[in-house]
Amino acid sequence: WERYGARWADRLLCVSEAERRTGEQAGVRGEFAVLPNGVDLTAFRPDGGRYAYGDGAPLVVCVGRLCRQKGQDVLLRAWPAVRADVPGARLVLVGDGPDAAELRQRAGEGVEFVGAAADCARWYRAADLVVLPSRWEGMALAPLEAMACGRALVLTDTGGARESLPGAALPYALVPPEAPLALAAALVRLLRAPVLRADLAAAGLAHVRARHDVGRTARAVSALYGAVLARTGRTSPPGPRGTTAAARPSRESMSS
Repeated sequence: WERYGARWADRLLCVSEAERRTGEQAGVRGEFAVLPNGVDLTAFRPDGGRYAYGDGAPLVVCVGRLCRQKGQDVLLRAWPAVRADVPGARLVLVGDGPDAAELRQRAGEGVEFVGAAADCARWYRAADLVVLPSRWEGMALAPLEAMACGRALVLTDTGGARESLPGAALPYALVPPEAPLALAAALVRLLRAPVLRADLAAAGLAHVRARHDVGRTARAVSALYGAVLARTGRTSPPGPRGTTAAARPSRESMSS
């Protein structure tokens, strides 16, 4: 439907260069604009007080819909290896979705499901490390929210993940999708390195404040809409490129 809908668009808005490339490779044609996602830095911040959860054992948190896209099944396959190297480590899955029952059946020791949360910020602040093992993304919000809360990340290198991170984090934070052994190794490495984890968290916080403030994103989107409207001078919805207003059915003719 993207290829079909693009015929009516004056501009195609993407949240990452990776998403733009995916669209072009899929045959979507048009004039693209890339504006990265933003998060509310007043709601997601590191100084909201750490949510004390559990007994102080190392805590990994994954926030996301429980579905194939988000890859929690891969994380559960990786988790026994993490527990073997970091005894007592705990994994909390925040979210709900169509795969919830199946994932609960697969979960081993040290895994807890807490359901959907209205306030995800407290879970980010409770975590020692945040993970998102997605199979595909445009640019996921959860990593941006976690960085805004001052937490280090492990992500799969898919979609806009690489673009959402500061350069300092790339050697430590990115793993291939659907690679449980690589995912486990990255989690263990950062769980065992609190100083490195703190350095990466600080770099992530500075990065998200500089590039992913939702206010900045909103202004950029508003400016894009203004530019498109000014250029087209249109007061009614467009038709497919290459058609004229006369060639398109009017609302009246469609209803007669």
